[in-house]
Amino acid sequence: MSEAGTSDYPHLPPAYRLVALETCDSTNSEAMRRAEEGAEDGTLVWARRQTEGRGRRGRSWQSLAGNLFFSLVLRPDCSPQQAAQLGFVAAVALGDAIGSVVPPMIEVQFKWPNDVLLNERKGAGILLESKIVDGAMDWLVLGIGANVESYPQDLEPPATSLRFEGAPGDVTAMRLLEAFAPHFMSRVNRWLDDGFAPIRRGWLNHAYGLGEEIGVDLASEHLEGRFKDLDDNGTLILELPDGGTRSIAAGDVYRIG
Repeated sequence: MSEAGTSDYPHLPPAYRLVALETCDSTNSEAMRRAEEGAEDGTLVWARRQTEGRGRRGRSWQSLAGNLFFSLVLRPDCSPQQAAQLGFVAAVALGDAIGSVVPPMIEVQFKWPNDVLLNERKGAGILLESKIVDGAMDWLVLGIGANVESYPQDLEPPATSLRFEGAPGDVTAMRLLEAFAPHFMSRVNRWLDDGFAPIRRGWLNHAYGLGEEIGVDLASEHLEGRFKDLDDNGTLILELPDGGTRSIAAGDVYRIG
């Protein structure tokens, strides 16, 4: 791990406590270490480079130069189930941020449970990791990786980047982070005041595959059906071919056809 130089820091609202690094193993890992040491709510670990970036289920995240990698320490005063909604809050805020810095021809969609798509290709991922003590949330680390300059070529389904999709040259990782920070604050405050309902509506307005036939790969099972809805906690409701429904709390989703 190495500290970033004093120049070219992102400018964030005062509620954030920036930790700027040139390189680290993983911003999530660094944020988790700091959370264990007592880091305050709002501590944001940003790195120009990761050597061991990761995504859901321990998958590797290719941390290509010029892309955005950061993790936020949060200490929400809520149940672990409610805290999981912050992944949707982050997705909607990231969609807000992207929309504020790129041309409207880049369509932003949200792919359940934690991806942000650009013109139907993966442009960003969100990873939540937490510590629960005696049934209560101690801390939650929210990590985001976003493809700004480049993207891995060998992913399936395919990935893309803001630059490839037509973002102008002044859209950098730092600028996207600066755009995200106030949008996330605004969305979190709305979530705290009004609950999950407005976040759920905002997410569903840009949901990938909603109302369509999808496949869902679970740890030990494969399902197919129609993406019917999200419930009030963010669980995917799958309408099965026999007319019944199945609630999916975690899995990999893809569109059929």
